[in-house]
Amino acid sequence: MLQLRASTSTFSTRKEQSPTTVLSSLLKQVVGGLEEIPAKIVEAFRDQRKATGGRRLGLGEIVELLQDISSSRRIFICIDAPDECVTEYRAKLFDSLKQILHKSPSTRVFLAGRSHVRDEVEKHLARRVVAVSITPSKGDTIRFLRAKLKEDPTPDAMDDSLEADIIKNIPETGSKL
Repeated sequence: MLQLRASTSTFSTRKEQSPTTVLSSLLKQVVGGLEEIPAKIVEAFRDQRKATGGRRLGLGEIVELLQDISSSRRIFICIDAPDECVTEYRAKLFDSLKQILHKSPSTRVFLAGRSHVRDEVEKHLARRVVAVSITPSKGDTIRFLRAKLKEDPTPDAMDDSLEADIIKNIPETGSKL
């Protein structure tokens, strides 16, 4: 069983959060977790190196390689923050995941993101998705804020009154978003 994780928030710009970069990151993790690299992957990379300028694999090629590998192994793919991808990239990413799931019924995908992408996920991954909404409690938010405030590199910039305002107002405002 291979577990893969990609976070769209780890890419420095939204342009880098393309389906190709996200899925190539997953492919790299798959290959890194194998005892032996399948001949099809070795061949695909050799072919790309021979191409003018040594071009990278395209999205379709990456999807095909992930399909091949995941069809014979149980794989868990976790993608954090797909909502941070550009809208047209999200559609391509979800459609690519749908293609992988179609050829790899034992593969599982876990997406963690903001609720506004839920409809998109359900549209693109119809009948292959179970959506679960998780909302932090006010206590969770307060504990998080206190932990972050303790890490403040300039603690003298805040007095007790300001900290109390932050702890009081942010959880209330956040629940209205």
